[in-house]
Amino acid sequence: MEISLDKVCYIVIKAREFDVKEEVSEEDPGSNPADEGMRGVLADYADDPTYQELKEFLQGLNRDELMNLLALVWIGRGDYTADEWDEVMKEARSILDKKAPDYLLGIPMLADFLEEGLSALGLSCEDEEMGHL
Repeated sequence: MEISLDKVCYIVIKAREFDVKEEVSEEDPGSNPADEGMRGVLADYADDPTYQELKEFLQGLNRDELMNLLALVWIGRGDYTADEWDEVMKEARSILDKKAPDYLLGIPMLADFLEEGLSALGLSCEDEEMGHL
């Protein structure tokens, strides 16, 4: 892979944080966040800092790193196998453009697919996450 495991795992962690967000039920609740038990952090507001942080991180990746992320997602989703790495990289290279970060952010279960893709290659974020604790 031409992207470090720690970058992939960072994306997995941030994607998981974003995935737990729920639909906004009240645009401007007007109440004190402390009174609400800070439940507002679980709502999916347009200016969500978790989304923005993940998007900026993805936009900061180079072309090879983005191609590798696409390949991992497609392998994790079952579109390709780990043995088809060269083929999946060729496909990623052919469609990669500046919209890749938005494409990745629009994938439901992005974190799951990345982890499955890593697993298919014999890699895991478990060791990476334990190193950050």
